Amino acid sequence: MKVALFGKDFIGDQYIYLQQIIDELVSNRVEISFFEPFYRKYGSKLNLPKKYTFFNKHEDLQGTDMLFSIGGDGTLLDTVPFVRGSGIPILGINLGRLGFLSSISKNEIKRALLNICKGEYYLDKRALLQLEKPEGIYGDLNFALNDLTIYRNNTTSLIVVHVYVDDLFLNSYWGDGLIISTPTGSTAYSLSAGGPIVTPGSQNFVIAPIASHNLTVRPIVIQDSSVIKIKIGGREDKYLMTMDSRHSTINRDEELVIRRCDFEVNLVEPNNKDFFSTIREKLYWGVDTRN
Repeated sequence: MKVALFGKDFIGDQYIYLQQIIDELVSNRVEISFFEPFYRKYGSKLNLPKKYTFFNKHEDLQGTDMLFSIGGDGTLLDTVPFVRGSGIPILGINLGRLGFLSSISKNEIKRALLNICKGEYYLDKRALLQLEKPEGIYGDLNFALNDLTIYRNNTTSLIVVHVYVDDLFLNSYWGDGLIISTPTGSTAYSLSAGGPIVTPGSQNFVIAPIASHNLTVRPIVIQDSSVIKIKIGGREDKYLMTMDSRHSTINRDEELVIRRCDFEVNLVEPNNKDFFSTIREKLYWGVDTRN
């Protein structure tokens, strides 16, 4: 078995959890490959096996059985451009705060890795959205696991976003911006904008306005087989757009075309966890904190 380790930055002595992961993998005779910039930051602080390899781009992951994302949900989102449509499963080990996607807490590392080496896990397939037009803004990284967001560009003027679904006019949204979210992204920015929580396999998109100037306008859920077209209005010539952690500026006269991506991402989940248990745990559902 070959496992790739991906991470970015640690706070304080969090690298000790990376050492724990390495020790567990070595004891189970797992071959290790490090994301090279990650290794350059922390390799000197670690007790490393005699043999290991590096990866820097998605082509380097050929022959990899699983990728470990070590950090928070933002770190896991940054692994998707490496995995892309390869089907390589991603295990999220949460050293951050909330951790909807990174399901393994730092206190569960040893048990979780033992179960994974025994094959005691399942794959949770997650849909992505894809920016079909305009082409080339993000190169070949025109997909997002969480969401695509349009914002006003550092101005006090409202942005106006005209949205069409399957060529039918939906609405013109006046406000700070608009979020197009996958079910995975429904627990991210969309949730804070008042959007619903959507289960991962529901085959939907959520369209959620950001600080809508019309209080009767609410988030809406549509089928992810739909094609979304967006035209932007307002006083400014340029606006901001993000796809997960990638950001860019777009011209006011650009038309955006968004559809479901043609591949999915596999998230590794222990047999004792599921989506409902995760949201109960992370959102403290059923917990009375008054006492």
